[in-house]
Amino acid sequence: MCDRGAEFGTTTGRRRRCGWFDAVIGRYAVRINGMDCLAITKLDVLDTLEELKVCVAYEINGQRCEDFPSNSRRFAQCKPIYKTLPGWQQSTVHCRTLEDLPKQALAYLKFLAELMEVPIALVSLGASRDQTIIVEDPIHGPKRALLDANGIPVTSG
Repeated sequence: MCDRGAEFGTTTGRRRRCGWFDAVIGRYAVRINGMDCLAITKLDVLDTLEELKVCVAYEINGQRCEDFPSNSRRFAQCKPIYKTLPGWQQSTVHCRTLEDLPKQALAYLKFLAELMEVPIALVSLGASRDQTIIVEDPIHGPKRALLDANGIPVTSG
């Protein structure tokens, strides 16, 4: 993921630590920062993977914990509990709408939105401005491009 996503420090060139999406810490960040939507960037980095993992909970001393620990000592004891999702193994760089995305990519985005308990407003698929899908414009109001119960994009008026 580091190489494909060009995740290297700008000044030092040092490799950044990259890993699977951690929904526990993400949900905590949403709550304490009052976020009402998310931007998912570099979705194209996942295009070649057979499967994806998402951390949905932590194991702490043999117990499942779905909330972010309240102190650093407990956090240091956390082991991630992953849910594995199928990858899409096809390029998304030319997708310009939700409808253009592979079914598995759409399912992944829907899963993240459900876990994070906020909608996804933007999805980027590359470095160019035109490689950004605006699902729901957080500045100028929603376009109302939403997903139905089956993960299919629908437009409501």
